[in-house]
Amino acid sequence: MPHPCLTCGACCAYFRVSFHWSEADPAVGGTVPPELTEPFGPHRVVMRGTWAEKPRCIALDAEIGVRARCAIHPIKSSVCREVPASWEFGEASEKCDKARLAHGLPVLTPADWYGDDIAA
Repeated sequence: MPHPCLTCGACCAYFRVSFHWSEADPAVGGTVPPELTEPFGPHRVVMRGTWAEKPRCIALDAEIGVRARCAIHPIKSSVCREVPASWEFGEASEKCDKARLAHGLPVLTPADWYGDDIAA
């Protein structure tokens, strides 16, 4: 089954994505492209677009609920790695559910991962 995030993108267009500045500083091993970030306080940066009134990460290439991909997926920030899709690891994800509902999408269920026959 294809990963449900590939047809979603809701979290990337709902949450502010802030993280320590070092993740965007190549001089100290940061991997997030600094040009995709902006300052957010003395020790943090945010992904451009996510501190807007209607957040949408600059790295998101998506039509929410139809297709989605992160343009920097292999080198994305730690905070992006910390939001699992609901039931990806056997339990609901409050953040995933909140973002999906905000975009009018149903929350994921075990059936989205395993099919109706196994989830029942």
